Amino acid sequence: SDAPEVADRRQPEVQGPKIVSKSSSGGAGAAGAGGPPVMPLASPLMGKKKKPFLGMPAPLGYVPGLGRGATGFTTRSDIGPARDANDPVDDRHAPPGKRTVGDQMKKNQEDEEEDLNDTNYDEFNGYAGSLFSSGPYEKDDEEADAIYAALDKRMDERRKERRELREKEEIEKYRMERPKIQQQFSDLKRKLSEVSEEEWLSIPEVGDARNKRQRNPRYEKLTPVPDSFFSKHLKTGENHTSVDPLQGLGGLSTPYPGSMTPGTGELDMRKIGQARNTLMDMRLSQVSDSVSGQTVVDPKGYLTDLNSMIPTHGGDISDIKKARLLLKSVRETNPHHPPAWIASARLEEVTGKLQVARNLIMKGTEMCPKSEDVWLEAARLQPGDTAKAVVAQAVRHLPQSVRIYIRAAELETDIRAKKRVLRKALENVSKSVRLWKTAVELEEPEDARIMLSRAVECCPTSVELWLALARLETYENARRVLNKARENIPTDRHIWITAAKLEEANLNTQMVDKIIDRAITSLRANGVEINREQWIQDAEECDKAGSVATCQAVIRAVIGIGIEEEDRKHTWMEDSDSCVSHGALECARAIYAHALQVFPSKKSVWLRAAYFEKNNGTRESLEALLQRAVAHCPKAEVLWLMGAKSKWLAEDVPAARSILALAFQANPNSEEIWLAAVKLESENNEYERARRLLAKARSSAPTARVFMKSVKLEWVLGNIDAAQELCTEALKHYEDFPKLWMMRGQIEEQGENMDKAREAYNQGLKKCPHSGGLWLLLSRLEERVGQLTRARAILEKARLKNPQIPELWLESVRLEFRAGLKNISNTLMAKALQECPNSGILWAEAVFLEARPQRKTKSVDALKKCEHDPHVLLAVAKLFWSERKISKAREWFLRTVKIEPDLGDAWALFYKFELQHGTEEQQEEVRKRCENAEPRHGELWCAESKHVLNWQKKTGEILAGVAGKIKNTF
Repeated sequence: SDAPEVADRRQPEVQGPKIVSKSSSGGAGAAGAGGPPVMPLASPLMGKKKKPFLGMPAPLGYVPGLGRGATGFTTRSDIGPARDANDPVDDRHAPPGKRTVGDQMKKNQEDEEEDLNDTNYDEFNGYAGSLFSSGPYEKDDEEADAIYAALDKRMDERRKERRELREKEEIEKYRMERPKIQQQFSDLKRKLSEVSEEEWLSIPEVGDARNKRQRNPRYEKLTPVPDSFFSKHLKTGENHTSVDPLQGLGGLSTPYPGSMTPGTGELDMRKIGQARNTLMDMRLSQVSDSVSGQTVVDPKGYLTDLNSMIPTHGGDISDIKKARLLLKSVRETNPHHPPAWIASARLEEVTGKLQVARNLIMKGTEMCPKSEDVWLEAARLQPGDTAKAVVAQAVRHLPQSVRIYIRAAELETDIRAKKRVLRKALENVSKSVRLWKTAVELEEPEDARIMLSRAVECCPTSVELWLALARLETYENARRVLNKARENIPTDRHIWITAAKLEEANLNTQMVDKIIDRAITSLRANGVEINREQWIQDAEECDKAGSVATCQAVIRAVIGIGIEEEDRKHTWMEDSDSCVSHGALECARAIYAHALQVFPSKKSVWLRAAYFEKNNGTRESLEALLQRAVAHCPKAEVLWLMGAKSKWLAEDVPAARSILALAFQANPNSEEIWLAAVKLESENNEYERARRLLAKARSSAPTARVFMKSVKLEWVLGNIDAAQELCTEALKHYEDFPKLWMMRGQIEEQGENMDKAREAYNQGLKKCPHSGGLWLLLSRLEERVGQLTRARAILEKARLKNPQIPELWLESVRLEFRAGLKNISNTLMAKALQECPNSGILWAEAVFLEARPQRKTKSVDALKKCEHDPHVLLAVAKLFWSERKISKAREWFLRTVKIEPDLGDAWALFYKFELQHGTEEQQEEVRKRCENAEPRHGELWCAESKHVLNWQKKTGEILAGVAGKIKNTF
């Protein structure tokens, strides 16, 4: 760089005459040596060029004129601070090689001009420095430099890695010896995230380091002035130059009578005391609760509140003065402008000068007698009786103003007086709906009816008044009223809907549909657009009000308006869901009924309607719907089965049987219906019937599932031989059905015939090598008999044949964990997550393989990978449970069962959690929700529900059994 060279040329001037003569020999040369090489001067004019070192900062330790001896004496400030070679430099975090002054000096010496001494000459390399640094720099020099630089770069790259590594180590070593403050406190900084707000606030303040005099400055001592001083100066009539603090009582007007008139006698201290008490009373009444008279004064903030009510600071006072001046000029230039008077009054009110405000607004009423707002403001500012007088005056000036009449009525405390005011108002302004409504609200029903009959004559276009009158009238009269209302207001739908409600309330339901149909025809004739959403909203309101027929009629009338034919089914299903979410069940029922009329053969619509009835209706309504459903869709097995199940749950077994018999006729040889019939008989302990049915099914509709159920029935009833025979027979027909092999092996395991069980599993794996369940059963069998190595080998073989099956990986991890080889299980888990990165069951297991402090981090990673996986959500819930964060755990359990209601393990853990931390209601709710969901899956759940001894247990019993077996080991 330029600067150091200039420095190096100037610095040695002190040292000897030899260098001085060099620098003094030519100004241009000395100057030019510092900057880039200067071209030879072509003309004397070019010598005028700006010197390169001008405008640059002076080099370190440079003393002007020292070389020429043009100094008288030298001080330390002239030659710079004395620094030892080992002193550190100013840069606190300097890297190695630049840490001390000595290092810097070495660097500067290296940068010095070339040494042309013979000792510096080498036969091969020539001089160590550049001989031609002061010569002109031409294009071929640049080219040569570029080639040399490329060579240097190439040579440098060979040793680059080693050199960088060495430098990195050196820097790391330096950082370890002298860490930055930032690094020293990094662990404490991390812990700051755990500091709660209370702990933060309880950190003590830093002590005051100032000395005693600075800490305790002597404040001005203020001594109360004696009364004699006041009285003396009152008499002399002396002028005061400062604002008297007592002026807060009345703004900047005179604080008490007689103070500005010299020589007017006594200063009455009693009156000052009274004034202070009045002020306190006023403040207290402002902050007291006007309804109950109970005070709401905040004792701590009271004094500061008082200060804030009266502007005491100079800035506030000057602002208020400016505002006063501005408003005054507005009032004077345009005295008939009402907002100027209102703003002026409000300004005075805010500053605490209520009387001045009142005077101003009264003047405003004189100047703007036709302004409603000014009169209303005057009535607001005046106290009770005066306000009434103001309103009376206002009415004389503005006899048609509704707002003034309503204000007058509000000012009256007695109901009769209010009625009188409003009736007077209605004489003058008979067309005001607002006045009529206010007046009617005060009346008894009979009087209200008479008033409303007059009101609708005066305001025939007000729907509200017509409807209010119809509500108060008898049925016949109400019909007449609504007919009149329709004549007067032919474009309002509410009148028609009210008419329909009226007919329904009087049990005249056949009229409801006619009225709604006529409503739509009439409204269209009068040019009203039928807005489907608004009508559905009205129907929901009818539903909530209990007018079911009206609600259904409205839905039937408008549900098809404005929808394309192909969108109908989709839109109607959305509408019904929306009605259910708003709690309007009758609306949803009406939508389903209409949809089923339009699409009688759509199985999906029948199913949606059936599920709606199952969740929100009664058993009778569900069964009635299902009867209609199977009549229209006799091939829909699921509808038959729902009907049979509903009967069975109501313990009406014969009816269930008859439904299934009808289902058989409609769907001969349907596997689902055969199995449902078998389940119905076996659940009701009719085992012989079940056997006969299964035998019939095996002969007429033989499927693998029918055989499997046959084997299961014999097995659970304890007929092991019969079960084995059936199993052998089934495997002749369906040898590629893995569940039969599993059952065969499990039956043998149950009888402690481990070799036969192993043989069954191995045979099964030859036929079904891709069945994960068979591999798992075989490995567990080997583990149970103590053959850990064989179990491990089986799982490895399984993983080779079935890559990316998370269950196999999970079993391998657990096998190692159960054997106490935690490191191997962690390694396996890492491999598993590489192969199946989006597997929820693996991530859920990985969270609890970690040590406690790392679990939260792992759970965050798991959620990033599998955001909506129920196993991961369940693991997070368990994590919060283990940390005793009860509300968060409950929230995550709820999220899990909402996302996957079929996961039995989630329900069991949730139930166990509620048993420990919830109330009885919460436990009961979880149990009920689980029974409704009827979960079928989950590791713990299946182990319990598929156990031979639990085959007749209901969902609630299985839930309690699984929850009982869960240990809080996590």
